[in-house]
Amino acid sequence: MSERKHSVHIPPAEVASAAEKGLKLRAQFRRGGTTIGIARAIDLQNRRSLSDQTVRRMVSYFTRHKVDKRADNFGDEENPSTGYIAWLLWGGDAGQKWAEEHKKAMEAVKETARTTAVRQRR
Repeated sequence: MSERKHSVHIPPAEVASAAEKGLKLRAQFRRGGTTIGIARAIDLQNRRSLSDQTVRRMVSYFTRHKVDKRADNFGDEENPSTGYIAWLLWGGDAGQKWAEEHKKAMEAVKETARTTAVRQRR
């Protein structure tokens, strides 16, 4: 069995709501997001517990795609950019904040475990 237990990461309601909005806009405009983005949106919308790895992937997605926020029609719900729809599928701004907070918490736990292990070896 692994030494490290996996954390429980249940997305909050505002993240679920953004993902749901993204799924609705994608269905309406038939654009935005990939199959992975759609799967992530479904997990977020249903507030499923996400793995540490999935949280890290969310942070990575938001880091790579923050440039999409500069596009015309980002945030326009009448004629949304594809990047806006995709951003929402990953939980929107609330998802970005939530994932980054959880990643920091995971790193803190990992650092504490590493420090404890070093002390125990002394």
